[in-house]
Amino acid sequence: MPLNLKTHTEHFTNPLYLESGRILEPYDIIYETYGELNDDKSNVIVICHALTGSHHAAGTYKDNEKAGWWDGLIGPNKTVDTNKYFVICPNVIGSCFGSTGPMSPKLPHNDPYRYKFPVVSIKDMVKAQRILFDRLDIHRVEAIIGGSMGGMQALHFSIHYPNFANKIIALATTYATQPWAIAFNKVASESILKDPDFKQGYYDPEILKETGLNGMAVGRMAGHISFLSQESMSKKFGRQYKKDDGLYELFGKFQVESYLEYNGHNFSKWFDPLAYLYITKAINIYDLARGFDSLKDALKKITAELYLISFSNDMLFKSSEMKKIDDILNSINSNTHKYIDIESDYGHDAFLVEFDKFEHHIKDALNG
Repeated sequence: MPLNLKTHTEHFTNPLYLESGRILEPYDIIYETYGELNDDKSNVIVICHALTGSHHAAGTYKDNEKAGWWDGLIGPNKTVDTNKYFVICPNVIGSCFGSTGPMSPKLPHNDPYRYKFPVVSIKDMVKAQRILFDRLDIHRVEAIIGGSMGGMQALHFSIHYPNFANKIIALATTYATQPWAIAFNKVASESILKDPDFKQGYYDPEILKETGLNGMAVGRMAGHISFLSQESMSKKFGRQYKKDDGLYELFGKFQVESYLEYNGHNFSKWFDPLAYLYITKAINIYDLARGFDSLKDALKKITAELYLISFSNDMLFKSSEMKKIDDILNSINSNTHKYIDIESDYGHDAFLVEFDKFEHHIKDALNG
């Protein structure tokens, strides 16, 4: 069977009451679907994306051959088998790929929100998705799967909508963003804010698509370092020098420097800087225990089967952070969860790259 990739947008006119006390109205959510929904709507799997991800998780578009960010996992006869499951991947509010975000028009005028956009939290993103599923008449799903910020969303679903999913699979994530990750995000946000071409948020997005934003490129370099590990960098680049640069030229580059420059500059052309600031803010303030007396009280809410997958060399969200969730669940005698730490030298991005190391765990979880 074909993947059956379809893109949809839902428009909501009811106010979305945010965790901050502010209101977002109206708002749009764009999402992709794959596979076919069965008659009793019991075959739904939700995929949650990470910071710079989008609703485009699998397959390719006619006008763009770039495959979705988890294309290796989602599709006919793949780990998340679209012959069997109906897969939905929504784009979070605050993003720059079609859901309402800081560069969306603010009614009644058509000027972008920019800084008038409210701070949204991971909890708000999940609440908006839950409203989307109600609109689609989907009131229970087989599984919610996500890595990094996607894992944060999956864990929020498990606590705030405990009867919505049969299974929650969270990869390379944490219970609350720690100072190390917040520090990397600070370098990125300062680099953006201090770039004169950012124009204090009043830049022309069309110009940035052409030229990029140097400050954002630098910030992305810092972020990218946190997604990798010493071992993966050594393996990928070693101490290779650019062939056409001289070793004693002041601005001659190692391959790793050239890679970071290229990656950072490219990124600044396709990801909106204000969206980056808003989403990293949501990641920074993420804390599963907020609103509860303790993390333990929050985790007591979980009724779904919970699968936690960490990666041994993840510098951004360390294995010990996932282990803490496991330890607390063990202390309250939860027998419906499983924790696996994958041996990996790749770093945080292992959940986007090393499918062969964890896809069988997802398969096992889905097959019960």
